[in-house]
Amino acid sequence: MRYEESTFAWTDTSAAQRPERLTRLRLATDDGVATVTLHRPERLNAIDRTMNHELSAVLRWCDTADEVGAVVLTGAGRAFSAGSEMTGDGFGGAAPEGPGAEWIAPHQVRKPVVAAIQGAAVGAGLTLAMQCDVRFVADDAVLALPFVRLGVTAEWMGHWNLVRHVGLGRAQELLLTGRRFTGPEAVEWGLAIAALPADHVLSRAQALARDIVEHAAPVAVAATKRLLWEAVDADPFEHGRKERLVMEALLDRPDAREGVEAFLQKRRPAWTGRPSTDLPPWPNEHGEDSA
Repeated sequence: MRYEESTFAWTDTSAAQRPERLTRLRLATDDGVATVTLHRPERLNAIDRTMNHELSAVLRWCDTADEVGAVVLTGAGRAFSAGSEMTGDGFGGAAPEGPGAEWIAPHQVRKPVVAAIQGAAVGAGLTLAMQCDVRFVADDAVLALPFVRLGVTAEWMGHWNLVRHVGLGRAQELLLTGRRFTGPEAVEWGLAIAALPADHVLSRAQALARDIVEHAAPVAVAATKRLLWEAVDADPFEHGRKERLVMEALLDRPDAREGVEAFLQKRRPAWTGRPSTDLPPWPNEHGEDSA
């Protein structure tokens, strides 16, 4: 299913393989946590079309790889990302190099995606971070959504996400002016959960990701993530029905029994469910199951 057709539906990533020969990103895995680093520090990690293609491929692999339980997205050097590359070829620069992959947004990955914003996050750099599930930001980070100052509008769900996090009034001010704001302001308004010294941001994001990997059932995490993203504009009673149906489906799975037994025995659970294969059918708005 294409991203444009259903914003929150999982996509088919079953054929995804771990990308090799990355030129714009770095990918490292450690005990179930995948750290994806935007790596164009000489360009403040500006997002060109090649980086976009590589990020799509990496996120698709993270989604399908059961050895990955959580993802941390960060940037190299002194910026998270300065936004879209702007050249004579327009936004995004020249045509991408290497094989491409259909775009998958961070919120469509069946694992939590944590953004570690250790420096500037501007334009598409910030709308990308807003598609993640959790954001940590540096005290001295410079943030902005300056689209109107460039003659365009925000993309990557920037309007919807900003209203969702900071409310309509603040979103209007930030998007209509395109002004800069700070990491502590982002925390005050609900756009990030903590502002930290820049050299602590990545380790804090990785610690949260590792806590999820070590303690939470992967299938339950994936189902919870989707329920959260669908909750914002949902009818409360319809969404409550979905919650009940998903909960009932998970109660029949081995992980639910394992969670209770591990709690009673005061030991670490041994989860067996895999997000790639064991998610329950998803209830749709008409009381039926969907993919």
